[in-house]
Amino acid sequence: MSSTDHLFKTRSFSDAGTQSDAFAGLREKIRDKSLTVGVIGLGYVGVPLITAVTRRNIQVIGFDISERRVGDLIAGTPYLKGMEAAYLKSRVENDLLSATTDIKALAEADVILICVPTPLIKNQLPDMGYVEGACRKIAEILRPGQMVILESTVYPGATAESVAPILAETGLVENLDFFVAYSPEREDPGNKEFHTAVIPKVVGADHPDVTALAAEFYELFIASVKRVSSSRAAEAAKLLENIFRSVNIGLINELKIVLDRMGIDIWQVIDAAATKPFGFMPFYPGPGIGGHCIPIDPLYLTWKSGEGKVETRFIRTATEINANMPRYVVERLALALDDRFAKGLNGARLLIVGLAYKKNTDDLRESPASEVVSVLKQRKARLSYYEPLVNEAEVLASEFKGLTRCDASAESLAGYDAVLILTDHDDIDWAFIVNHAKLVYDSRNATKNVTSGREKIVT
Repeated sequence: MSSTDHLFKTRSFSDAGTQSDAFAGLREKIRDKSLTVGVIGLGYVGVPLITAVTRRNIQVIGFDISERRVGDLIAGTPYLKGMEAAYLKSRVENDLLSATTDIKALAEADVILICVPTPLIKNQLPDMGYVEGACRKIAEILRPGQMVILESTVYPGATAESVAPILAETGLVENLDFFVAYSPEREDPGNKEFHTAVIPKVVGADHPDVTALAAEFYELFIASVKRVSSSRAAEAAKLLENIFRSVNIGLINELKIVLDRMGIDIWQVIDAAATKPFGFMPFYPGPGIGGHCIPIDPLYLTWKSGEGKVETRFIRTATEINANMPRYVVERLALALDDRFAKGLNGARLLIVGLAYKKNTDDLRESPASEVVSVLKQRKARLSYYEPLVNEAEVLASEFKGLTRCDASAESLAGYDAVLILTDHDDIDWAFIVNHAKLVYDSRNATKNVTSGREKIVT
């Protein structure tokens, strides 16, 4: 056996397994839409799933360890941007939706979807604690005829090596009593064009009948479902999606640095290259990468491939380039202040516009703004922020605590040495900011359509 063979092991099961009464009963419930769906994790993935499922008049039980989230969901109080809270409250009132912190309620669920975080721990190692914890909770109530589908992003092999074995510790038999599949989430917070029901779903399990059954389930409320040969293939597909983005963003960020030194406007270069109708896809530079996918997911494959001593050089290089962008932005801002006002960062009054990791969201997770703020604090800059999509309480509870909130009025803008744009929300009046600011460092090209005062803009 080669050093990499163990990375690609697959399990084999008796074909007779899926002919069980448990399988037949679950398939019948799916086909006549009499099933109950359990969703573990009431966050950015779980809530859109609940919305899509209940629109098909399918019973849903939501579970979360957070009493606040459970209470807000039931009460119709929005706690996520874009959450259809009033609709969900109507589903609660119609007895189509319930939510709880008691795992025993999920004993009634026929299909259980796991939508919990998969962060990194020290040394960029995968943290499977939330997934494994959810599986142990499910094991407390697991019964014949249930299907468990993992939606969290994981490394290839996680479903087979972590989820299924924990459930099998109950004494129930996989593919005979219970069934396991993997279908990665593809949510894009802030994107109004693509929502859960219209985003194609990838589904894979380690028995073809289970894959087919999981696909039938998703076809109840998803427009298009793509079946793959195994849970590993589905897990790898999700990683590829985000590795593709990470590597290409890393390439563009590197070109940003190179072209800056050549005095070439990269935004103009990208726009020109994007006129090619084939063989090119535009990506854009920024102050780094953020969110719970692109900065983290590629490293799951890096870790797994490392078990077989297989290098992932592109991934590592892109990760390093992207991780260095916050410091590059700070250095460019320092040069601009020195060039325009003969002033350094020490003591400079700076307004940071946008703390969310991407435009049109209220999500602070893994935001590149965090590292930018950290470096600016080290340089003893005096920092304030303007972030219209994130409430002040969330900022105070985050790594951004200590920053002063600003209303971005004409008077306040004029009082700062520079405005630093880190998130390009669509609803911000960029022309107003440029008009009243002394200097604008635009790391996102948010001011591209601003015509007046361009001499004050650095990109």
